[in-house]
Amino acid sequence: MTTSLLPQQFPFTAVAGQPLFKLALILAAINPRIGGVLVSGPRGSAKSTLARALADILPVQSAADKSHTRKTPPFVTLPLGASEESVVGTINLQQVLQDKTVEFQAGLLAKADDGILYVDEVNLLADHLVDLLLDVSASGVNIVERDGVSHSHRANFILLGTMNPDEGELRPQLQDRFGLSVELTPYYSIEERMLIVRLREQFDKNPANFSQQYQEQQQQLALQISHAQQLLATVECADQWREYIAHRCAEANVDGVRADIIWHRAAVAHAAWQQRESVSEEDVNAVEELVLAHRRQHLSSPSSPSPSSSSPNHQPPTPPSSKEQKQEHQKKPSQKKHSFSRPPESREASQSSVNDQSEEGSQSAGDWGSMQAMEQTTASVEYSALAQKLAALTSVPKKQSARSARVSNQNTSKKSGVELGSKIASGVNKKASASQKIHWFQSLLANVGEWPLKTFRYYPKKTQQPVLHLFLLDTSASTLHNQWFAQAKASIVSIAEKIYLDREQLTVMGFGNQKVDMLLPQRRAPKSLKAWLDAIPAGGGTPLRDVIQQAYQFQQQHIRRLPSLHIKTYLVTDGRTSQVTSDLTLLGDVVVIDIESSPVKRGKAKQIANVLKAHYLPLAT
Repeated sequence: MTTSLLPQQFPFTAVAGQPLFKLALILAAINPRIGGVLVSGPRGSAKSTLARALADILPVQSAADKSHTRKTPPFVTLPLGASEESVVGTINLQQVLQDKTVEFQAGLLAKADDGILYVDEVNLLADHLVDLLLDVSASGVNIVERDGVSHSHRANFILLGTMNPDEGELRPQLQDRFGLSVELTPYYSIEERMLIVRLREQFDKNPANFSQQYQEQQQQLALQISHAQQLLATVECADQWREYIAHRCAEANVDGVRADIIWHRAAVAHAAWQQRESVSEEDVNAVEELVLAHRRQHLSSPSSPSPSSSSPNHQPPTPPSSKEQKQEHQKKPSQKKHSFSRPPESREASQSSVNDQSEEGSQSAGDWGSMQAMEQTTASVEYSALAQKLAALTSVPKKQSARSARVSNQNTSKKSGVELGSKIASGVNKKASASQKIHWFQSLLANVGEWPLKTFRYYPKKTQQPVLHLFLLDTSASTLHNQWFAQAKASIVSIAEKIYLDREQLTVMGFGNQKVDMLLPQRRAPKSLKAWLDAIPAGGGTPLRDVIQQAYQFQQQHIRRLPSLHIKTYLVTDGRTSQVTSDLTLLGDVVVIDIESSPVKRGKAKQIANVLKAHYLPLAT
């Protein structure tokens, strides 16, 4: 008899607290088409414990008979450092060597079929593995065309991802693939803490005995999930709830209609869980935050009409009065107004006022108090010369190794605050130290009938290094003077044109009004940014220290996830601040773009470039 080396899992029903997380997992188990669960929370909040315990309560019908005999579904962990071959599968090299036949060797996606694919710290998963998950989770089929193998297989699994937001954000594309999302709180009452510790101590002393005490509860829960699965196809949803879901999703300004579909599936699953034959108000409300928590966007996109204007004469169905207070509380986050909005007719007068205040406030080096922010349309000037200089300045060596990339990210530019002219130093190409990857299939074909292999074939080296462009846009009130803010936006548009053509990614952080905002999370550069930039307002003080500190943390998180990543950072500012930054630094290539164009320049932006050991580039020459 073989003894299992797998550790005993803490029972699902024994976990204290976290009711919303448990509900999300149960709903995903009832209907895997919901799309899995993403759990965000600090360390020590039972994220991994509950995720790993889910497999023990999944009801799986035995293939041998019609009884309720259960077999444990597969629970597959996707390591952060997994290779692409181990995930999607590849040729069975041992079979080739022994029988000289090509046979497919299943990867982790095949092993997770009809089970659970678990990714701990999913926000740190390498981008190429994220792309694989996106493809397979959307289709439920893994298609392999590589190494001389053409193969496809089912890959229907519940995708569970846990993450600590302090370690970095998750790519929006993958985040949206998770049907439900839960944000855990680190706060527990004294009684809850005592109960958690007591249960853990009992489990650690005798895991088998502890699990046996909860066996009946585990089986009962599995049976309830099984009954809900059987009832799922018969549950009906009235059009009034479909309409209500549609309006709530529109108010939340979600992208596309995936939220609508997932919300409907989750509400139906919740009704089946409660053994109801039709969806009720309780079912719709119970899953709202699970569906919208990671999709809700507080600010409307410039090109999109507001939810109220899209259908002025069509109101969502009104829920019964017993829930009005609860739903009004739930609506508040999605109905948050743009704090920077103001009447269009007041812009001209306000602009004049800002110009006057800008001159009067010059004595304070640009540190402004809190004020209502104002918009300034992106200038139409094209900075083609600017884009060319930046492209040459921050160019990435084509054959740079991962190790040299890390060194590049850790060392700031040597051209400290030197104004760029016609002559720009070029990077030094370094020979890659890592050996190329062996292409086993091609190598075997090149050595037919010979062993050991005499010659080897290799995969071509990757000549393009991943690049991320990080814009730090000064949105303080001083930038509104003489249309500097409009010029700053125009410089971003100019640089973004090449980023778009190179199919690279960008992120935009804004700093003004004494706060730092993530204006545009990491994503592929859109074809046009002008309309989006037009809606960004400016006002208040200049939290330069805060934005540099947050940008440094952002850089560290992304380089930790992808050491070969090359980060180009653009600090677009007039430099009007009295904050000291001599103790701060940034990674990778850093360029300070000076938008100040006064006849007598203060030179603050150039001083900032010197402190950050960054390149200095003035817009006005």
